[in-house]
Amino acid sequence: MSLTDEQIERYSRHIILADVGGRGQEKLLASRVLIIGAGGLGSPAALYLAAAGVGTLGLVDADAVDLSNLQRQVIHRTADVGTAKVLSAKARIQALNPDVAVDTYELQATAQTIRPILRKYDFIIDGTDNFAAKFLINDACFFERKPFSHAGIVRFQGQLMTVVPGVSACYRCIFDGPPPAGAVPSCSQAGVLGVLAGVIGSLQATEAVKHLLGLGSPLTDALLTYDALEMGFRKVAVRRNPDCPICGDHPRITELTDEVQRSCDLRNCKC
Repeated sequence: MSLTDEQIERYSRHIILADVGGRGQEKLLASRVLIIGAGGLGSPAALYLAAAGVGTLGLVDADAVDLSNLQRQVIHRTADVGTAKVLSAKARIQALNPDVAVDTYELQATAQTIRPILRKYDFIIDGTDNFAAKFLINDACFFERKPFSHAGIVRFQGQLMTVVPGVSACYRCIFDGPPPAGAVPSCSQAGVLGVLAGVIGSLQATEAVKHLLGLGSPLTDALLTYDALEMGFRKVAVRRNPDCPICGDHPRITELTDEVQRSCDLRNCKC
């Protein structure tokens, strides 16, 4: 494909980057990213990927916009309260950049629904808010061999990692299963600093763009943590676990199933 004059102007700050250029921008316009969860993390990720000119964004979310969402879910407006999140987000994305096609899936990601959706996309962003969904996404991406970005936030802290199935450590290599029900508070109970979602969600978008362009080093085999109060980042090296139940040497998980719903915590929350 060739860029139009309007696209050359819109994406000029990308095009003048030697590592991106016109060909890189064309690659972004031909790329597809799926965002599961149009909430705190999905909002900034979707807006920055749309601004970057990622040609197709998929949005998966079964919820409607609630007034309590607006403290951090910046893709939605007060007038959107009661509207399906995927439709509200689609309207903002298309208003920002009409180059971007938006596929909406107003449903809950389950073992029955997720795999056919994943197959259509080049990179997955996990912006979900519970343990069950996060393990489901990890496992589905492993079976479909789809790279994805995991992230979580709660209170004043966040974390993220990128997983390339079959190459890097996966989510279960670190957290092999959900904690006991009620063992950790949800974000609605513990609270979360609204701007924290912007920091971590933007980093997820960065990982997606890097992957699509083949630039830099992905955040694989590492867990990046962020403390907003101390304004500190820490990267912790992790390794593929040979005893991992899904990607280990003797996998015990051989088909996709739904985990029992659990509460979320720092490791597993996008609220």
